[in-house]
Amino acid sequence: MDIIPLGTPLGARIEGIDLARPLAEADYRAIEAALGRHGVVSFPRQHLSAAQLKRFSENFGKLEVNVANMYHEPDLPEVMILSNIVENGKPIGLSDAGQDWHTDMSYSRTIAFANVLFGIRIPVRDGKSLGNTEFCNMHAAYEGLPEDLKRELDGMTITHDFNKFWEMMRREKGSTRPPLTEEQRRRKPPVSHPVFLTHPITGRKVLYANPGYSMRINELPEARSAEVLDFLFRHQLQEKYRHRHNWTEGDVLMWDNMGTIHNAVADYRPDEPRLIKRCQVMANKYFPEMYE
Repeated sequence: MDIIPLGTPLGARIEGIDLARPLAEADYRAIEAALGRHGVVSFPRQHLSAAQLKRFSENFGKLEVNVANMYHEPDLPEVMILSNIVENGKPIGLSDAGQDWHTDMSYSRTIAFANVLFGIRIPVRDGKSLGNTEFCNMHAAYEGLPEDLKRELDGMTITHDFNKFWEMMRREKGSTRPPLTEEQRRRKPPVSHPVFLTHPITGRKVLYANPGYSMRINELPEARSAEVLDFLFRHQLQEKYRHRHNWTEGDVLMWDNMGTIHNAVADYRPDEPRLIKRCQVMANKYFPEMYE
């Protein structure tokens, strides 16, 4: 297994490994350490079944079943299907997943550690891949904050709400998503997390805020909270913190949800098919108190 840093604000490529086969425990732990160090890792030229994707992913923690409970692999609810393909008049997957800046599961008391995506069909136009995934480095974003703001926000918390991103997709992206039901809202009520989270792999602080789900800094007056969140969102999206993964069919892409925020670029048409399968790994190994 060869871990090759990309020389960008995030990212490494891992060569010489076949994820369809069970790995040695030392290999799983090396991948885990690489995620903490690089934030995003890719494994090119993979050939995986949905069951093999699930088996690989669950070596890093408990797998989540998406709250919407739609578009997953038959008999494997932990494997979600992301696709714009329509068969027999019905979509086979969620077509608009992740199309703005966010961190998965920050809206949950039980936060996520990593996402694992397998690219099966990737749209290409004029020789360039579409539907690529952008990331920003939250270790670097924390370190780049003004010192007086770090001191002001130290020990404070942010409310995150699943419905914020869901409604933004419906309102601004023209999504066909229905409103969340009362039962879905009940299962994912707003929760609070520290503004600055100590990353369990690196031991360094990260900025744990994102435009998709972060609503309010609880310990500040409302006007000051809005002002600070606006600054944090603009700060964390600076080009110097960014990396883009350009997809190729057969890529497995894995990223650390605690140390990054991400955005799925929606630059492909309905007639340009995209098919990706995804597992979401929770952070139960690192924060067991969230799972009691």
